[in-house]
Amino acid sequence: MKNKSFTLLLTAILTLSLVLAGCGSGNNVGGNGSAATTDTAPSTAEDQSEAPQGPTEITIMLPLNTSETPPDTIKTELEKLTNTKLTYQFFPADTYEEKLNTAFATSSLPQVTYLKNQTTFIQMKEAIKDGQFWEIEPYLGEFPNLSKMKTEILNNTRVDGKLYSLYIGRPLARQGMIYRKDWADKLGISAPANVDELFEMAKAFTEQDPDGNGQKDTIGLVDRNELVYGAFKTVSAWFGTPNNWGEKDGSLQPEFMFPQYVDTMDFFKKLRDNGYMNQDFAATSKTDAVNMFTSGKAGMYIGGSMQDIDSLNKDLIKNAPDAVLDTHSMVAGKDGAFAQWMIPGYNNIVLFPKSSVKSEEELKKLLAFFDKMMTPEVANLMYWGIEGTHYTVVDGKAKVTDDKELIEREVKPFKDSVIGEFETNGMYESYNTLPGRIHAEELIKENVKVGVPDPTAALDSPTYTSKGVELQQIITDATYQYIYGQIDQAGFDQAVEQWKSRGGDKIIEEYNAAK
Repeated sequence: MKNKSFTLLLTAILTLSLVLAGCGSGNNVGGNGSAATTDTAPSTAEDQSEAPQGPTEITIMLPLNTSETPPDTIKTELEKLTNTKLTYQFFPADTYEEKLNTAFATSSLPQVTYLKNQTTFIQMKEAIKDGQFWEIEPYLGEFPNLSKMKTEILNNTRVDGKLYSLYIGRPLARQGMIYRKDWADKLGISAPANVDELFEMAKAFTEQDPDGNGQKDTIGLVDRNELVYGAFKTVSAWFGTPNNWGEKDGSLQPEFMFPQYVDTMDFFKKLRDNGYMNQDFAATSKTDAVNMFTSGKAGMYIGGSMQDIDSLNKDLIKNAPDAVLDTHSMVAGKDGAFAQWMIPGYNNIVLFPKSSVKSEEELKKLLAFFDKMMTPEVANLMYWGIEGTHYTVVDGKAKVTDDKELIEREVKPFKDSVIGEFETNGMYESYNTLPGRIHAEELIKENVKVGVPDPTAALDSPTYTSKGVELQQIITDATYQYIYGQIDQAGFDQAVEQWKSRGGDKIIEEYNAAK
């Protein structure tokens, strides 16, 4: 018993000694030994949590709408502001869908994947439904800036009611016409008030020698191989055609089943038959169409964005120094009504593939990066560039440098990836001096007042998701064939029936069930 008692006493004394030694060494910065290590471990962990974390490595794939990959000028500053190490994978816009599909098929999409446009979004919906991309709505509340994104636009990107994407915001209706005001003034023509006057302007620009060189070498309208962002859809809206889908007899029907769509085809057929537009427009690229306009050979450029007037003017005056451009969009249909088709508030989205984003923690780091992107400082950097180099602030707005090539080379590729819009990310609005551009900004606001939304933007049709792009090609081909005079009304109607029999009827049924 004595030995046992002695042992217990000795153990207690040793334990107390260790405790006292630990307390003493805790105040001794230079102390060492196991007791000191045990005591300092918690403070070391605390120091590590408070220490700045290393940069988050992010790989981003996005379309390139310029001729060259940009230098690292903007990227370097962006990395500093967001504490990231960024790898951008730029692919030319013309071949982007091919690269996107290849990367998807081989499970090699990067962490941040921009699509090309709304069409590629539709094509990707099946994969989204299959759970191959992260749903992000459960996390947005953790990020104050992402939470500012417009609900109505986010809703237009939902898939089966769930949110998987962030959007690149755009004005709802910025399309219209950019035209040679100097030609119009010379010929005594006002901006067209209706579609008939629009035709007459194209005729006059072709037949009345507006450039005054004594030769018949001008055309009224130059268009390109794009029925949506070229001239066709904008003019079609002026004729009163619904925006992709419209209500007829209480049912949603596709735009090409409305008589106004046929009226628009007749309008373009008449323009082409008379030589008032480029004959091979269905095979003309955007680049070639722009070059034709800026070389001084065409008087009207319709569709896309009236904000393009800046770049068109810059190149045009190199060839025609006295040229004056203006913008216009209020063209009434045959019934005297004004209408503009509207986009769903975005022109592209960004997704986060599960094949490359392996965990919720990694996803949150990516969302944290985009949350910083929606601060004015970062949004201005990506949209406008570096203050003092690419732009200056005048009257609270961004005035870009006169060196447009510098902007095109260093800023434009990043500008196309800015999420949100100036109302939500706080970036500067544009300071404009070109009268036609100032007019364009006024018209964009007016366009919305007569804007026509797509009633199916927030609806879902499984058949349209899987076959819509393929089926639309039937209508696209038939539209061009009609305008070129290769088929008549009966031939176009036959194409519509083909669209319906191959899945179109099912699309109509599904959209009407979903509304």
